[in-house]
Amino acid sequence: MSLPITARTDAHGHLEIGGCDCCDLAAQFGTPLYVFDEATLRDRCRAFRAAFERRHPDSRILYAGKAFLNRAVAQIIAEEGLGLDVVSGGEMAVARAAGFPPDRVCFHGNNKSLDELQMALDWGVGRIAVDNFHELALLGRLAAARDRPVEILLRLAPGVEPRTHAHISTGGVASKFGFPIADGQAEAAVQAALTTPGLRLLGLHAHIGSQIHDLAPYGQTVRVMVEFAAQMAERHGMHLAEISPGGGWAIRTTPAEQAPTPEEIAEAIVDTLHNEVARHGLPLPRLTVEPGRAIIGPAGVALYTVGARKEVPGGPTYVFVDGGMADNIRPALYGARYQAIAASRANEPPSEMVTIAGRYCESGDILIRDAALPHLVAGDLLAVPAVGAYCLSLASNYNLARRPAVVLVHGGQAHLIRRREEYEDLLRLDAITDH
Repeated sequence: MSLPITARTDAHGHLEIGGCDCCDLAAQFGTPLYVFDEATLRDRCRAFRAAFERRHPDSRILYAGKAFLNRAVAQIIAEEGLGLDVVSGGEMAVARAAGFPPDRVCFHGNNKSLDELQMALDWGVGRIAVDNFHELALLGRLAAARDRPVEILLRLAPGVEPRTHAHISTGGVASKFGFPIADGQAEAAVQAALTTPGLRLLGLHAHIGSQIHDLAPYGQTVRVMVEFAAQMAERHGMHLAEISPGGGWAIRTTPAEQAPTPEEIAEAIVDTLHNEVARHGLPLPRLTVEPGRAIIGPAGVALYTVGARKEVPGGPTYVFVDGGMADNIRPALYGARYQAIAASRANEPPSEMVTIAGRYCESGDILIRDAALPHLVAGDLLAVPAVGAYCLSLASNYNLARRPAVVLVHGGQAHLIRRREEYEDLLRLDAITDH
């Protein structure tokens, strides 16, 4: 079971996380409820920092905020000495409100607006990862009015396609992200960046996908990037001061899955980087990596209350919960798989195989198929671990559902870090009230 590191079963047979009884949390805050274990979150931050800095001291870990970001999470990430990868004005606004150091922020995205770029420069972000020629031109115009250079990375499309769902594969030549190397666009981007006044090209960035179990594509990505850097050094005098092969590492969400550890990830990337720069005669650059899911995913657990059941003769037995695709669309979107535990009866062995279905008006609103659980009845509490990443980021108001509350637990204390939406919140943005 992929539970947070503080999870245990208490004397009442209830699942406990961070010293808090999940049944008590559900009674206090309602369900659906997302519970984040602070100890697990900090442990993952420290594990990544230690693994990379031990092998390559000039390393920086940037938390990928798109996995899940609010002020409380941003403050913890900052306290643990990580940087932050943001992809929108909204994520920048949250980071700024949290007091996150802007020099540790890198701004990504394939269609940044002029206003967002201006916002990033006004705040003083440390890096902008440029994705296309349009953005290069926009930044060039903005940089002309600045008294110091705008430091950038160029995002490459390295032509590496890992084994993952097509919707979360981002490194191929046909990807919507980055400058392709194969057709010469990346080289043209290097030339443009080096000759645009006000821009300082620090290095190269790539990101090949998400929920990737195999580390071999990362070694391939680093080899492609360093070879390209060597060519650009020879042809255009580019100095590779910084390199980032991105993030996207998988976490374990079911018993059958295996996921790479921070130590294994660091070893694969750093060893390849050191070998390749030595082979091409380049100095060692700063290395940045961008784990999001791998840091926050294992820290999150979703709690649901069981409602009705439906038994189909010769078919599945459905157990319905009070959440579903509005708070976790990942199973419907790209086949993400999870497991579950009966949080209110955690000591009981499984007695049946059921399908956990949500409450929303879609046949695809299925959270877990073939879940081995005790016989669940209305009022039971169900926990789904390893949901800290992307579930809340992708959450919606489908069926005008209220997005769930989020609590942070540590040392037996629970802190509400995002309240549940109220019906008034669903009406607040309506512009016409009487028509």
